[in-house]
Amino acid sequence: MTKLMEWLLFAVLFFSIWIAVISENVNLHFMKEWKQFVLFLPPVALFVCGLYAATVVLYRTFTFNNCEQAAMELQEQIEEARKDLQTKGIVLKCK
Repeated sequence: MTKLMEWLLFAVLFFSIWIAVISENVNLHFMKEWKQFVLFLPPVALFVCGLYAATVVLYRTFTFNNCEQAAMELQEQIEEARKDLQTKGIVLKCK
């Protein structure tokens, strides 16, 4: 099962239960006190998901590691390609 299917399954289950509780198709004795809380569950869930996504992006941005060895290897390959192009008669204007 792909991540998309997992998220869609969760969303369908969540919203079907939420709609059933809001429309009072389910007779739960404790829902009288929790009706106001249940009413605002989708915006709260959306806010929590957004907060989680922002936290993950910021964490991965701040802990991004540099690969100094790969950068040096790439620079060497660029210089090698420039020299190869110059031997073939192609003049590069940028450095």
